[in-house]
Amino acid sequence: MRFRTLFIALALVGAFVYFTTAPNSPLRHYDGPLWSGPTVARSAGLGGDEVNNIEIYKAAKDSVAYITSTVYQQSFFFEMVPTRALGSGFLISPDGRILTNNHVISGSSKIEVRFSDGSRYTAKVLVADRADDLALIQIDPKKKEPFLKLGDSDGLQVGQKVLAIGNPFGFSGTLTTGVVSSLGREIRNENSTLEGLVQTDAAINEGNSGGPLLDSQGNVIGINTAILAPSGGNIGIGFAMPINRAKAMLEDFRVGKSFGRPRFGASTVYIAGDLATELKLPSTGGLLIQEIGRGSAAEMAGLKGYRDVVQVGNERLGIGGDFITAIDGKAVTESDALAREIARKRPGDTITVKVFRAGKYLDLAVKLGEVQEQRF
Repeated sequence: MRFRTLFIALALVGAFVYFTTAPNSPLRHYDGPLWSGPTVARSAGLGGDEVNNIEIYKAAKDSVAYITSTVYQQSFFFEMVPTRALGSGFLISPDGRILTNNHVISGSSKIEVRFSDGSRYTAKVLVADRADDLALIQIDPKKKEPFLKLGDSDGLQVGQKVLAIGNPFGFSGTLTTGVVSSLGREIRNENSTLEGLVQTDAAINEGNSGGPLLDSQGNVIGINTAILAPSGGNIGIGFAMPINRAKAMLEDFRVGKSFGRPRFGASTVYIAGDLATELKLPSTGGLLIQEIGRGSAAEMAGLKGYRDVVQVGNERLGIGGDFITAIDGKAVTESDALAREIARKRPGDTITVKVFRAGKYLDLAVKLGEVQEQRF
């Protein structure tokens, strides 16, 4: 009996050893890692584009301002109730001057500015350019602040990388990346038209307005201004005001000029190639005038708007108006050609446009009008 018990015990031990040590045994203990990958995470393993994003963010984040504006509105019971709106901005000088959008601070009774280090300030408005939705505000910093360098938006190209930093939905210090999707865009609302905008697919949401759009060198090339979002969220189409438009406002403010931005007063669409040929226009390309503003510089110069409307794909196109083929002797080859030339001018300056009308070329001189900025 004892021998049989000992034999059974030895058999069980032998079976356990076999099943736990056999190469294909499901009970064998596995001493290796439970996942594959590098044993140590190292920053040197990051790709070049990732490193560029990280470096730009680190260099720029402390210069980005998170703006809360307070506006008093009348309630249903005729009481004045404060409402708060979120936006962004960025320092452009060590003494506390901040660029942002006019709509971020417009109508505010109080403007609060916060930075990534937790410091908070009350800001005052120095100048606002409503036509380009730009504003310059001032804080009184306790020390010299880091600021961002302004780049050159005239040299932008579709496809180049851009980065946006802002305060979307109150999530401060948010970085998004993308590319320049298009140039020379125009968007309208019930009150105004913004022209010559940079379109980007870098995610821009409510609260990003006024924040910087940066290039891969960390220079500001635009101010995030608007989104196309029927449901209120980002769908990959955002718009930024080119930084060179802000430079013009800053220079006017610096030298004490009281006039505002130059205005041409006509909306256009770029047409070239086969579509131009079908419309009996020069195939080399140009800007087909759609609408002419009443009393505008374009109307005073004798430019003509559309006379008829045709359907092109999913869009309606006004035809029969003047076709601008050159501006100040430079051939029109891009949709933002007019906006770029006007951005270099001042109200009262004259530009010469070559137009194709009824099979003939005409040279017309247009004395630019003025949209007044607001100083405080």
